[in-house]
Amino acid sequence: MTDVVDSDELLRRIRRARDCAAQEEQTWRARSDELRPADPETARDAAVRTLAYEAVTRVLDEILRPGSR
Repeated sequence: MTDVVDSDELLRRIRRARDCAAQEEQTWRARSDELRPADPETARDAAVRTLAYEAVTRVLDEILRPGSR
């Protein structure tokens, strides 16, 4: 894979990845909240995934908007 990508395309891809990570973060956060009363073990797993997607979102935010956080 030696595709040449210009800076605009690179920014589009990073934004798309950031939006995807933010959506996954919200999904896993909601899943963790709804599972907490019934299945604490699975809720903890969902919470860990939430943290992972939150970290990815923060990194991509910093790339797109340095110093914004």
